[in-house]
Parts: sequence; structure tokens; C-alpha cells
Amino acid sequence: MEFSGQYLTYEEYKGLGGTIDLTPFNLLEFEARRKIDIRTQDRLKGFESDEIPQEVKMCIYSLINSILIFSNTINNTGNIASENTDGYSVSYITPNLIGEVVMSKNKELDDIIRTYLLGVVFNGEHLLYAGVR
Repeated sequence: MEFSGQYLTYEEYKGLGGTIDLTPFNLLEFEARRKIDIRTQDRLKGFESDEIPQEVKMCIYSLINSILIFSNTINNTGNIASENTDGYSVSYITPNLIGEVVMSKNKELDDIIRTYLLGVVFNGEHLLYAGVR
């Protein structure tokens, strides 16, 4: 599968210190790009990677790392929320807790996007402007 329209290339990612392989990078970059596209109302679509502002590239890098940490944490813990070895007990993740974790992660990703892109002007428009055109 070919991934086109990337805001952060694999070479740029590696240059920033990225450590994951090409295939997981492509999948995570796509997910991060979609989150940015939703928030920016597709203002960056159709531009080449070398035209994308540095703030967007840094945002993608940060989003990839955050999504990767979240995925690894979920995969490594399974359904266990906590363990106590004193009297040995295990608490399992409930659907309500899963919803809270996902909402918390989405807020974190939204905060990353705001941190990097608030006030950034691209092609004559603020990237996060959500008002009337």
C-alpha cells in the first residue's frame, strides 16, 4: 500500500530521532495526519511535504509518539487495570474505564495539536481557524 500526501516523511521522522520501522510509521503518520486534517478543515491537503510548515511536522512527530505510547500501553496491559501483590488481587478494565481512557487520550492528542498549531498561519489562513469563511 502506498501512502501519499504525508506531512512528515519517514526520512524527516528518522532525522528527528524516530525509531519505528517504515510500515508502522506510515500507519501512525496517516492517523496523526487525519487528526490534523479534521482540526484544520483540510487546509493542508494537496500540498507537498516540503511546503508543510515545521510546526505541522513537529506536531505529527509528537502525535505519532503519543499514539504509539498509548497503543503499547493498551497492548501490554491487556484487560488488567491494576494488580496488588500484597493479598494478590487483580482489577480488570471495565467498559466505563475504557471510555474514560479513550476520552483522556483524545484530549491529550487535541492538546498536542493546539500546542503546535495554534497561531500558525499557512496559505493566508490560521490553521485552527474554525469560524465562518
